[in-house]
Amino acid sequence: MTSDRQNGDGPDRVSTGPRKTAEKRRGPVLLRGEQVDSSTTDQRLLDSAQNADWLHTDPWRVMRIQSEFVEGFGALAELGPAVSVFGSARTAADSVEYRAGEQIGRALVEAGYAVITGGGPGAMESANKGAHEAGGTSVGLGIELPFEQGLNQYVDLGLNFRYFFVRKTMFVKYSQGFIVLPGGFGTLDELFEALTLVQTHKVTRFPVILFGVSYWSGLFEWVRNTLVAEGKASPSDLELIQITDSVDEAMKILDEARLRNGVVNPAHNPE
Repeated sequence: MTSDRQNGDGPDRVSTGPRKTAEKRRGPVLLRGEQVDSSTTDQRLLDSAQNADWLHTDPWRVMRIQSEFVEGFGALAELGPAVSVFGSARTAADSVEYRAGEQIGRALVEAGYAVITGGGPGAMESANKGAHEAGGTSVGLGIELPFEQGLNQYVDLGLNFRYFFVRKTMFVKYSQGFIVLPGGFGTLDELFEALTLVQTHKVTRFPVILFGVSYWSGLFEWVRNTLVAEGKASPSDLELIQITDSVDEAMKILDEARLRNGVVNPAHNPE
């Protein structure tokens, strides 16, 4: 093998045997043949004339993802005991569900919890409003979407995320329980992710409370009569879900879980 170094200011060109294939190393990456470029990493970094296409490459996305985790952990690390409240952004402000969300937000603050929502309108706003008016910590974890508004006016501590999976990590990491008001696909996504994490013991077991018996009973019956009946889930998995119309009962479920887990801090594995 022979090497022809161009006076230290250009890429290494290495020939192997009769093929004379160009070769270059860029950090841990090996480039050969047509993959070899003529510039160095520093040159590309300092080149002010380059276009902005690199902002949309996967390596740069990794950096943005990392920054979202860092910002989220930094903002919420000292939050203390908290409960996430999920529900539809389309819930009307004059509805029974909205009033229930306000009552839940207020009751959570009175029980010593911060309230975390998706930060949007509807059911999310109602829980934030209840928490804010009760003098508690009202958290909104927003998401960049083309068809929804920004954080609602009752959010005291807010973060906006580009990536759903980063946002959902924050919900789970800093919550001791979930209360799920009636909602659509986004709410169902958050609900089943929480159930999966509890079922697979990826998080300390915390309660998942479906608020609204008439709305959620059909889903619960389908889980019991189809998933469990056909062996796709275990009968014990039904114990992961609790349904109620009572704010007081929801608070009792949360308090019992906190005593059972024997912790005051958010129920998550720091690893």
